[in-house]
Order: sequence, then structure tokens, then C-alpha cells
Amino acid sequence: MKNNEQKPDFLFEKANYKILLIGIAVIALGFILMSGGGSDNPKISNDEIIFDFQRIRLAPTVVLIGFGITIYSIFKKK
Repeated sequence: MKNNEQKPDFLFEKANYKILLIGIAVIALGFILMSGGGSDNPKISNDEIIFDFQRIRLAPTVVLIGFGITIYSIFKKK
């Protein structure tokens, strides 16, 4: 009887899930890099902090790399 039992079929392999989690972590890191830069006083705007390299160039690039990693994890085969 045990020979007739089947394992549940998963959509991805273990390696795919690891890569997917890494991609999600990279996306989260990108959004963390994008956050901040606010001021306590709404009448004061500090454009140097809001429009610096980290928030305008680095963070969106990290998010796009994270999306690329997750797409790779979906298409990766054995």
C-alpha cells in the first residue's frame, strides 16, 4: 500500500524558494533605503536629504534587482 502513496507535488523546488526569499529580502532592502528624509516641521523642506543619491538612484535600482531575482526564481528549472 505504501508504494501507491504519492508525494505532494510542489510548484517549485527548494532552491527556487530560497532564491525567491532572497529576492523578497532585496526588494524590502530597497524600500528601506527609500524611506526617511522627512522633516518634523512641515514648513521646512530639506531637498538635499529627499533627493540624494540613495533615494533617487540606489533604492529603485535595488528594488528592480530584487524583482529580477524573484522573476529568475520563478523561471529557474532543475
